[in-house]
Amino acid sequence: MAGEVFRRKKRLGDMLLQEHVITDEQLEEALQIKKDTGKRLGEVLVEKNFTTEEAITRALTRQLGVEMVTLTGMNISEDVLNLVAGQVLRKHMVMPFQVANEGTVLRVAMADPMDMVAIDDISMITGMEVEPYIATSRDIMFAIDKNYGNAEQLDAAEAYTKEREAKMLAGEEEEVDEVGDSPIVVLVRSMIESAARQRASDIHVEALETKVRVRYRIDGALYEQITYDIGLLPAIIARLKIIGGMDISEKRKPQDGRISMVVDRVEYDIRASILPTYYGEKCVMRLAMKTALTRNKKDLGFSDDEMRVFDHILANPHGIILVTGPTGSGKSTTLYTALSELNREDVNIITVEDPVEANINGINQVHVNVKAGLTFASALRSILRQDPDIIMIGEIRDGETAQIAVQASITGHLVVSTLHTNSSAATIARLMDMGVESYMIADSVVGVIAQRLVRRLCTKCKRQRLMTDEEKQVLNIPKDAGDVPVFEPVGCPNCNKGYKGRIGVYEIMEVSHDLKQIIARNGSSDEIKVQAMKDGMRTLRMSAAEYVKEGITTVPEMLRVSFEE
Repeated sequence: MAGEVFRRKKRLGDMLLQEHVITDEQLEEALQIKKDTGKRLGEVLVEKNFTTEEAITRALTRQLGVEMVTLTGMNISEDVLNLVAGQVLRKHMVMPFQVANEGTVLRVAMADPMDMVAIDDISMITGMEVEPYIATSRDIMFAIDKNYGNAEQLDAAEAYTKEREAKMLAGEEEEVDEVGDSPIVVLVRSMIESAARQRASDIHVEALETKVRVRYRIDGALYEQITYDIGLLPAIIARLKIIGGMDISEKRKPQDGRISMVVDRVEYDIRASILPTYYGEKCVMRLAMKTALTRNKKDLGFSDDEMRVFDHILANPHGIILVTGPTGSGKSTTLYTALSELNREDVNIITVEDPVEANINGINQVHVNVKAGLTFASALRSILRQDPDIIMIGEIRDGETAQIAVQASITGHLVVSTLHTNSSAATIARLMDMGVESYMIADSVVGVIAQRLVRRLCTKCKRQRLMTDEEKQVLNIPKDAGDVPVFEPVGCPNCNKGYKGRIGVYEIMEVSHDLKQIIARNGSSDEIKVQAMKDGMRTLRMSAAEYVKEGITTVPEMLRVSFEE
């Protein structure tokens, strides 16, 4: 009881001041926002970037003497999960994780261990004494999603089915729900929130013969999440069309839309694409965090040698830098990181993109609009009259765009862009195929970065074994090299089938004097590759092989990204 009174007397703001996590001015501003909006103080402080969830959690741990707990990767028993409903836990931002003292004490992870209303509520529902632990709100929301998310979505689906049946019996027409708490609105919102918390890059809502299948793409692989009755498809698609700004009456043509949504205080920009298929319309949503594309170049996965070459290429005052690879290989992230690196007050940077993927302060970004006549080529011509120092082209798609990009680089601009090719050497041949003269390519291209993403092995559950002779051959290790260790995926609550996260694999070709001569005389891709390797370029296969030897990824992942070699 004394502990409770002690917790009641302490206020979050005072504790954060004592721990030097925030200043008096920041607290004053946050308290005013809290008063105006009704949000929690911690929420406001994180939103305003005054501090982080982790810093608040550590400060509370020290001040209150409450233990910290990490829920990610923890297996919570069914008995504990059945004690309190998911919506109650969401309301209070708490997550019970363990029963102690022979069933008399419930250990609960809380974002705010001083929330007495939450403690009393959980205690009344369970009839147990609540022992508070502290966790970040992101960790708690992820745990609630993981353990209750599917059940809540199925409840919403069931509620919608009953509602629809009742309307049909009453002879009422079915309407498209706009009400915030209607079952279909709840279902779609929780589907997107759950995907965001699981780090999914895409959500697939697919019409099969008797059911609607929802799959998430996580770290490049698709995982089935949940299925619904096929009767829910029209309502789900109609809801997605409404929030994506599409025409709900048009069911025969493909449509594209954009959805903006905040999940756990992070803003997501979601591109939705709807396609009519045999059993009904399919929707794919691509999720992008507005801040995720601009990251520190150290986080891209370059080795020290690759970082030196990357910096040297970026230091060029003019020329073309090309980033190549298939869709979803992280090209945009590399481009945006390079632009952020070059973004200074004395430089005018203009981009032309389709669509603008992330907003960067201080950079002028142009959105292509083909219907209005604003194509990559026409936008580039206008940009050249805007006194640019650096131009970023989202993608070189045709010969006209390629020609203008080359001309711009020769006349003293630095141009960065992407192309869909398999390797650095093949990129030069692609530009020639687009009709650009070889001597102009030799003059303008200063560097080509081919890249892929490989899945990282989960550090918690990966298992070591010895390499087979076939694997040694693939990795260019002599068969008589003896026992060579390699790791393989296992799978645990902390990861997806043994993998968690991805890392970039790079092939960086800096255009040397010798390479320029080969390109100018129309040299083949093989000649270009041989010379680039003489100049020190490591191929995608060589870079991925290093990750395998270091235990970061697996042989199948290496083969997947460097199949053609």
